[in-house]
Amino acid sequence: MNEISERYRRVAGQLTRLATSVPEHAWNNAAPCDGWVARDVVRHLVEWIPAFLRSGAAVDLPQGPSVDDDPAGAWQVLSDGIQGVLDDPATAGGEFSHDKAGRHRLDEAIAMFILGDVLIHTWDLARATGGNETLDAGEVHTMLAGMEPYDEMLRSSGHYGPRVTVPNDADEQTKLIAFVGRQP
Repeated sequence: MNEISERYRRVAGQLTRLATSVPEHAWNNAAPCDGWVARDVVRHLVEWIPAFLRSGAAVDLPQGPSVDDDPAGAWQVLSDGIQGVLDDPATAGGEFSHDKAGRHRLDEAIAMFILGDVLIHTWDLARATGGNETLDAGEVHTMLAGMEPYDEMLRSSGHYGPRVTVPNDADEQTKLIAFVGRQP
């Protein structure tokens, strides 16, 4: 297993633990993303990631239950599929090529485009459902340091809301959450 596989295992494991602990009634709680409920946080991941990997690397991930019926199960099947890709050196080292995302090794594309989304949406789900909002500090640092130099480009992509102002002495997780447009 490589470093990316282990990083994904840590980050996705946190989302899995959180999702499996969400009480049924809390899946309909409002999420920090405008117009979304907790269930939609998982739906977003379950819908875009398989299509992204299929189009960029011809990877077909297993399909789990419907997010409407079993959001935690839907996430678990998706996450296990991604982890399987990362744990297989031949697959992980394969090529990913996407007209909007460029050309990369598959594991590097997962680290670049998927891992951070899982990290941020873990916070979203925790916020929506009253779970533990503390994210992996190393991943928070890596993501914030990697994103800050590209603030204007990222903001213009439409994937992030306006940056929320926080005190200069705020911790890195608060800065990251604010950077991506969430109210910490």
